[in-house]
Amino acid sequence: MTTMMSDLSGGLVTEILDNSAAKKNQFLGFMMMDDRVCSLRFDLQGIRNEGEGGDLLVDPSVNQISLLDQIEVHKLFHCDGLVLCVLFDGSKLLAWNPYLGQTRWIQPMKSFHLLDRYALGYDNINNRNHKVLRFVDDYVTEEDQPFGYEIYDFSSDSWRVLDVTPDWDIVFYQRGMSLKGNSYFHAQQKLMPGVEPEDDDIDTTDLPVFLLCFDFTAERFGPRLPLPFHSYGEETVSLSCVREEQLAVLYHNYNLYLEIWITTKIEPTAVSWSRFLVMDMKPITGFKFCVEAGSFFIDEDKNVAVVFDLDGYKPTETCRYQSAHIIGQDGYFKSVNFREAPNLGTPDSYGFTSPIYCVPLVCPSYVPSSVQI
Repeated sequence: MTTMMSDLSGGLVTEILDNSAAKKNQFLGFMMMDDRVCSLRFDLQGIRNEGEGGDLLVDPSVNQISLLDQIEVHKLFHCDGLVLCVLFDGSKLLAWNPYLGQTRWIQPMKSFHLLDRYALGYDNINNRNHKVLRFVDDYVTEEDQPFGYEIYDFSSDSWRVLDVTPDWDIVFYQRGMSLKGNSYFHAQQKLMPGVEPEDDDIDTTDLPVFLLCFDFTAERFGPRLPLPFHSYGEETVSLSCVREEQLAVLYHNYNLYLEIWITTKIEPTAVSWSRFLVMDMKPITGFKFCVEAGSFFIDEDKNVAVVFDLDGYKPTETCRYQSAHIIGQDGYFKSVNFREAPNLGTPDSYGFTSPIYCVPLVCPSYVPSSVQI
């Protein structure tokens, strides 16, 4: 079902039109904060102007989208000017074209699962027909082992089951990145059947890691594509795109070395990489970006990456802030706090509360589109 809505309050239309005019060093995207969808405008024109009285960086402009106030959002994806919202209650999905003000509710074939992974893409042959990939492949308990691969077709408003037998795992918090109609994922070799990562005597550090592409035209996953590093366990790996032409990957390891790589060639069956920056973050921040955060965008003109996460944890502080960390190829670094991070922690059985702070998740570099949904 498609619903038309014209109320894009909060200056969103103006921001989109400004962005479509290609204002240099300004980025428009969407982000999820406290289960709500917000627009994000970020201006990098003033960085490195220390000689003019300090950085002239314009603080990020974050505005909640009143159009979507009535829903709580669990995950957010974008492709080709469309945004896919996964509702927190798991009842349905919402596809949204912010430029046209169109929305479409997408009902499940049977039901959705909290651990579902999603991707948004389109068919490169049949008039850019848009589709949604949904899959889940997890071991929760012996009685609860959800598994399934489905694809939703916008043109027919229906789901179909896909025949997929994976020999790889995509961790539930890994967000795929859509590029040129296809979606790419960071994946790892699957363990042998019956073996779980929690088993103490199992070493998972040597399992191969790689990039996977889901081809929305062929409706299948492609071959394993090489990554320019080998990640382990809870090290942070995050994907982004550059001008909707190149894929970028961030890798932040246990030793706090940060690497960002950009593709020089990217296809469903082939990839090559060039390193954009490397930096030792230990003397700068002393912490690793969260595995569930670390969304980022790249400004090639300024030679910087902007990574979204929390500020550094300090035991003496009672609150933390959602932050944008600006990192340059030449060692430049600046953090901008733009909002206090809500503490989502709940008391345990002993009455102690462990802080769990809400991290910002960003869909960067939005480009408006006239795609009808």
